[in-house]
Formats: sequence, structure tokens, C-alpha cells
Amino acid sequence: MIHHKPPLLLLILLITTAIAAASATTISQQFKEAPKFDNAADCPPTATDTTAIHIAMTLDATYLRGSMAAILSVLQHSSCPQNIIFHFITSTTTFSSDPTRLRATITTSFPYLNFHIYPFNDSFIPGLISTSIRSALDTPLNYARTYLADILPLHVTKIIYLDSDIILVDDIATLAATLLPNDTVLAAPEYCNANFTFYFTPTFWSNPSLSVTFTNRNPCYFNTGVMVIDLQRWRSGDYTRKIEEWMELQKRMRIYELGSLPPFLLVFAGKIAPVNHRWNQHGLGGDNYRGLCRDLHPGPVSLLHWSGKGKPWVRLDAGRPCPLDTLWAPYDLLKSQVLFDS
Repeated sequence: MIHHKPPLLLLILLITTAIAAASATTISQQFKEAPKFDNAADCPPTATDTTAIHIAMTLDATYLRGSMAAILSVLQHSSCPQNIIFHFITSTTTFSSDPTRLRATITTSFPYLNFHIYPFNDSFIPGLISTSIRSALDTPLNYARTYLADILPLHVTKIIYLDSDIILVDDIATLAATLLPNDTVLAAPEYCNANFTFYFTPTFWSNPSLSVTFTNRNPCYFNTGVMVIDLQRWRSGDYTRKIEEWMELQKRMRIYELGSLPPFLLVFAGKIAPVNHRWNQHGLGGDNYRGLCRDLHPGPVSLLHWSGKGKPWVRLDAGRPCPLDTLWAPYDLLKSQVLFDS
């Protein structure tokens, strides 16, 4: 029997069809409904612009499991959970950030949650991004924190920004009460013992017109995964544009290596209001190369942050959790993951 090879065009068609069918099948995460959390007796009766605590987070399928756990931890430890308003930012260019599906997921698990979803047209971000040491840091949605003042409505004047890989074990009202004195725009835990020079390349430090940026400042590292921001002052100072200017320079000269963090350091380091370290026990995801386990910093803990390469849900599923991942597990609302055709 003679077997004739199919024409090349037919082979291409078959391969294209198979790829399309595979891409149409995705994993849908199913989450349990969280308990309802009510205000304490001494809380203001309703959340108004003056009594509400506004929290901003990005939202997409990749980190959705972490986001759900973070939301639960915020509500569970809040004295006035009904006075919290969540502001979720989604990408308009990524299928995994489909706002309709994400809204349904949030509503199913948190039927009483006060939240809004804002589509962020991040199509222009890749033009401002230069590759960093870890591809996850280059995701356009990772840069949404720079544009909060543009995305959120004007009546939102103060926001707490949280990454999706955090767990709170304290009342977020304490963090929300952080004072931003004088013209301070941002508050965050500072780490002045960190090697600040590490965050910028020799090109930056050897250029006198660039290194002078930190003259008369006491620049300290801070992690942008937990920030309290005065959006009114941000808008009036046009800080989005100031950060973009550094990103544009980075595209020409490569003055740093670490994604969206260095522009924040260039604009704000040495000019922020310090917050107690307990509010960002960061680095629990390990280093950005190997994701090795890390321990807590000395001192009390109000917020655990799995920044770094390793995420607790990934390590737990793989059966190779770090010791501190067991502190994340009680907030995991995942019920199942099922295949479905989109």
C-alpha cells in the first residue's frame, strides 16, 4: 500500500486547528464562598468617602487564587469590614483579565463585598518596559500601580495598594490611618539597611547627571507591594509622568534591572512616610532566581508578603511548600480547577 504525504498546506491547516483548539481550552478556578463579615458595633453605619477604607489591587487569572486569599484575610481581620471598598484593576489586552468572568468569581465568593472593577488599557506599557531579571516582572498589569491616580475616580483621594501575594493578620484600619505629613505622597515600610546601589546599574551610578538624583536625600529601599498613597497629591504633582520619564530613559540607557520598582525608588526614595516593618514582611517567595525559602524578619507581623519567585499556592500544589506557606493555606478559597472550552 502506498501512503501519500498530505500537502504542506493541509499540514499547516491541521496544525493551526490543533493549536486553536488547545488555546480554547483553559483552566477555570472554582472558589468557595467566604463567610460574611459584619462591622463591629462601634463602626460607622455605612462606608462614605470619609469613613471608607479604599484598597486597590490588580486582578487577573494568573494571580486570582492569591487575590482571593488576600481579600479574605483583609475582611477576616478587619473591625469594620463593611466599610472597605475594593478597587480592582484589570488589563484590557489580556484574556485572563476578562472583567466579566472576574466579576462573577468575586461576587460568587464574596456576595456582600463592596467593589469596583476598572479596565486598564495597558497596550502602551510594553513600549515603556525593558526586560528585567524575571519575566513576571514585565507583565504590563504589574505597572498599573503607576496609573492609579488616572484609573480611579477623583473622589478616591487616599488608597492602600496591595499586591495579590499578601495575607493580612491585623486590622487594615491601622494601616489606613497612616499619616502623610506635609506634601508627602506615599507611605511604606522602609529598609535602610538594604544595599541601595544594587537596584541600579553601573551606567546609572557612573553618570554624574543621573547619580545626583539622590543628593540631599536619604534613599532607602521600599517594596511597592504595600503602599498608602495620597492620590490628590499624586495628581497635583503629576507623579505618573515623573515615573514614565525614568522608564523612557531606561529604554535608552538601561539604568536598572528590576521591573516597576526602580522608577518608584528614583522618584520617592528618601521622600516617603515610614511605616512599621510589621506591615510588609516581604520576600517570603524567596529570591528572584531560585525561589528559596525564607524566614520572617525579626519583630511583629501584620502582613505577610510572598514577593519573589515562589508563590505559596504553587509550592503547596507541588507538594514542596516552604514552612511559612502553611500560614497562607487557611485563606485559600480554591475549590477545584476544571477544564472548559472558551
